[in-house]
Amino acid sequence: MYEALLFAASLRAMDPGFKGKLFIAEPQPGEKWADDPRMKQADLLDAFKRLDAEILPFESRHFGQIYPYGNKIEALLALPEGEPFVFFDSDTLITGPLSSVPFDFSRPCASLKVEGTWPQIELYGPGYTEIWKSLYDLFELDFESSLDLDQPDEYWKRYLYFNAGFFFYECPRKFGQRFLDYALEIRDNPPEAASLQVFDPWLDQVALPLVIHSFGGARRTLPEDTLDGAISCHYRTFPLLFAREDDRVVEVLREVTHPNWIKKVLKEYEPIKRLVYQPKGEKIRAMFDRENLPRREQMIRNQIKKAGLWMR
Repeated sequence: MYEALLFAASLRAMDPGFKGKLFIAEPQPGEKWADDPRMKQADLLDAFKRLDAEILPFESRHFGQIYPYGNKIEALLALPEGEPFVFFDSDTLITGPLSSVPFDFSRPCASLKVEGTWPQIELYGPGYTEIWKSLYDLFELDFESSLDLDQPDEYWKRYLYFNAGFFFYECPRKFGQRFLDYALEIRDNPPEAASLQVFDPWLDQVALPLVIHSFGGARRTLPEDTLDGAISCHYRTFPLLFAREDDRVVEVLREVTHPNWIKKVLKEYEPIKRLVYQPKGEKIRAMFDRENLPRREQMIRNQIKKAGLWMR
């Protein structure tokens, strides 16, 4: 909820002319939750009102607490039908005017800020082609047209794969229903070639490329250096933000967390308190050369943890 507040503050600061609606999706209590997941902090809710962010309640019928990533799928079904949407994970900062992005809402895509996390290829088991093709066949989708033929066979980048940190389409309910149908089918009845794969936590990222392909989308339907570039940053965690993001992202973070009325709320969250308002974030930043970062994210995480500065 503190990340979502930071997202809302950054959108208003970086795009004061934004004319769209800003929804903060909030799951409602039910059998999929052990406790009430709704936000209750009065000062936080007041801050959302001040930022003209509308709390959007939705029901968790399939995922809830067991698979939190799935809640983004179910949240789509509560959005206004037939209106173009852009979904963002809460751990995102808007760093430029979102209104300037030339979305083609009829041709969806998603974040390419991703590593080859799925599938995990086993020795003597099915390869990338066999696994991915089995999923496309499951939903009667054309597999060959999804491939990037400039990439080598059996290399993960040859196959359509996204991070679900952002995605968009012309109707949230159409997208959400297909996303839900595909995710549940993959989880409950995977094809034989994929049956030994682990889907937690990757289920949303396995289903997403299939959904995007089914709606006529592609790897990239946005100009480069817009989302995941000059306009937005999916930082994932605050330690990773300080370790690897460029100076502009840190500058925006400092700017939008400065006003006293928002500082009062954000300081309730320990990682923001220690890394943003205290100097621990700069200590992490000094540990890394952003022109020569470790190749894998896990190596960055391990270095921060070794220094005792990992917070989430």
